Amino acid sequence: MLTLSEVAGKRKLPIVIGGFEAQSIAVELEKMVPNRPLTHDLIKSLCKSYTINVKEILIYKFHEGIFYAKLICEKDGSYSEIDSRTSDAIAVGVRFDAPIFALNQVLEEAAGVDEDIEPEFSQELSSEESEEVEMTEELSLEELNNQLEEAINSEDYELASKIRDIINRRSK
Repeated sequence: MLTLSEVAGKRKLPIVIGGFEAQSIAVELEKMVPNRPLTHDLIKSLCKSYTINVKEILIYKFHEGIFYAKLICEKDGSYSEIDSRTSDAIAVGVRFDAPIFALNQVLEEAAGVDEDIEPEFSQELSSEESEEVEMTEELSLEELNNQLEEAINSEDYELASKIRDIINRRSK
């Protein structure tokens, strides 16, 4: 689940996305560098090679539980709209630091209002994952950095994210 929040409001747009897209978005937001480019990195490279800039993401429709989105692209002063799955549009958009917009009609239909501020991602760990994290917490910072590198090289970004969080907690 990806939750988008209004910049100047309290509405939140919950969007169900696939694991691959979630991982791709997380990799970019956390500035992880995979050993091989992910599909959305490839799209960015292609766009940059042909001087196409993704200017924004527009979520323009919500119908029967499905969000519809477009990439708004610019090349040499001309704009074009490219239809996309919302999760892919967001994964590409974060690579271009493109703002994400939703039509008010979409927000009225699908958004919830949350009076409390809550984290963008909350994740409960299974008992096996909790044990894994506890074992990881016992390692030295150097060992953690080595494990982080191994996790990234083996494209286990979920584990890499957990190790990175432990490293960040220790650094504070």
